[in-house]
Amino acid sequence: MTTQASRDATAFPTETFDDLLRENARFAEAFEGQDLSGRAARGLAVVTCMDSRINPLALLGLEAGDVKILRNAGGRVTDDVLRTLVLATYLLNVDRILVMPHTDCKMASATEEQIHETILADAGVDTRSLEFRVIEDQKAALAYDVNRIRAFPLIQPDVVVGGAIYDVNTGRLEPVDV
Repeated sequence: MTTQASRDATAFPTETFDDLLRENARFAEAFEGQDLSGRAARGLAVVTCMDSRINPLALLGLEAGDVKILRNAGGRVTDDVLRTLVLATYLLNVDRILVMPHTDCKMASATEEQIHETILADAGVDTRSLEFRVIEDQKAALAYDVNRIRAFPLIQPDVVVGGAIYDVNTGRLEPVDV
């Protein structure tokens, strides 16, 4: 395989993404989403983790066009998530927000320092300039994040915010009172 460094840095790395481009061509042949709006048809935004075991549309019984999905490591409510939720609530029909972390999350399995040390030991890269926002107590972190959205002055007060933990072993959501 050709490495990125050995090719024109401005060229799209077609060989590396060839499998995805083939699947996209197949998808595009049967594509029927051209009539979908950019607005959340079900008025929902979901903040969740980037974990590939989570399929928000399937586990919530939704379809493309129903929801705005925001994903990051740990499903945390960061400044960027708040910025995006402001846009979603004012411009994209979102009137309810579900914060949905999950069980067996890598961000809940180590301390901030342990993650930095692991990356340094394994890859020789010093990541201490980043805050990974590890989760020591998942329910406490969820309560913090839900309340952060509820208290954010640029989110409309009538937006409903809830939190639930997705169990990757059972497929069930556990609503959490906060």
